[in-house]
Amino acid sequence: MSELVPIVDYLVLTDSSYLEANECSECSARFFDRRNACAACGGTSFTRTAISNQAVLTSFSIVHRAAPSVPVPFVSAIVKTDDGTSVRSNVVGLDDPMDAELGMKLVLTTYSCGVDDDGTECIAFGYEPA
Repeated sequence: MSELVPIVDYLVLTDSSYLEANECSECSARFFDRRNACAACGGTSFTRTAISNQAVLTSFSIVHRAAPSVPVPFVSAIVKTDDGTSVRSNVVGLDDPMDAELGMKLVLTTYSCGVDDDGTECIAFGYEPA
């Protein structure tokens, strides 16, 4: 079995993979990047928090032009997880990108996005219809 590497630091690969955010200890605002201070309240203490895998599609665009190696069309989206966290991601697993609908229920999924010469596999995430 090859080594698996998540495409971003906040993707935790397990049997039930999930996203993990930095949550402000003072106001509970969540950020996927590293912060020295909270953008919402200025707090400087954070804890790592697992994000719900269940989500709803709140905004999206169907992308028809991309870099030459990126298959189009695809659905670029903002989803809101059941715990209220906003996540930017792609909606995957649709037979037709035109099937995307605001309010549709989604669930986090992972997939391979490439393997290097040493056999290390890069794992990405997206949301698919629940």
